[in-house]
Amino acid sequence: MEYKDTSDIEISLLLDAVYKKYGYDFRQYSEAHIRRRIMNRLTLSGLGSISQMQDFVLHDKSFASLLIQDLSITVTEMFRDPDFYKALREKVIPVLKTYPFIKIWHAGCSTGEEAYSMAIILREEGLYERTTIYATDFNQQALNKAKEGIFPAGLMKEYTLNYQLSGGKESFAGYYTSSYDMAIINQALKKNIVWANHNLVTDSVFAEVHLVLCRNVLIYFERSLQNKVQKLFYDSLTNGGVLCLGSKESLRFSDLQGEYAVLDQKRRIFKKKYE
Repeated sequence: MEYKDTSDIEISLLLDAVYKKYGYDFRQYSEAHIRRRIMNRLTLSGLGSISQMQDFVLHDKSFASLLIQDLSITVTEMFRDPDFYKALREKVIPVLKTYPFIKIWHAGCSTGEEAYSMAIILREEGLYERTTIYATDFNQQALNKAKEGIFPAGLMKEYTLNYQLSGGKESFAGYYTSSYDMAIINQALKKNIVWANHNLVTDSVFAEVHLVLCRNVLIYFERSLQNKVQKLFYDSLTNGGVLCLGSKESLRFSDLQGEYAVLDQKRRIFKKKYE
């Protein structure tokens, strides 16, 4: 990182402190993302400088936890980008149907909405009973919320529309029960999901899988870290396995661009070539 002013140096030292004290490595995240989140926390905290924030991070675990939550990525929704899920049904499900047992990795699953979306598709395609979904994130609070599967009822109208546009085959209301102002995901959709803490930046291969979904996470990483994580996905996939990235992400210019065949360029769906 090229240091343009004092705040750049302060941010670099702050990220070093977070990594050395707590083991969370944000040093290769997008500079714009990191700066925006840190400055927002600085404003909310009323502290006078980033250097003062570093002192709080080193000596106040609760404050450090707040900052780590700020820096993590938790933007998600059920059937986000319906066109992607429609392409998933049409181009990936036929590949998965060739396997007697299916393993899927949702990397950076946040609060679980997209993992539950996948569970619904697999159920409708007759594949859920022979599938294990590994849903991972380094944000334990987000994982806890994902396990609960309880979401604001006010979101269900939007999620229902997403589901319908994605090619949903049943009534979306049948996948949750309403309780006051909350919607509770049906237990049947949870039984084959394994929630686990995993950090894409610092941890190794999680499992050998047939499908990796990591959508709209890599855009927050610098190029070198993107390459490192893409290598992690490549090593996790079986031959012929499928990788799904976000709409603003790509394998173009990556070290592994030539190792995948394109299933759907617009929706960022790629198939690992046979070695």
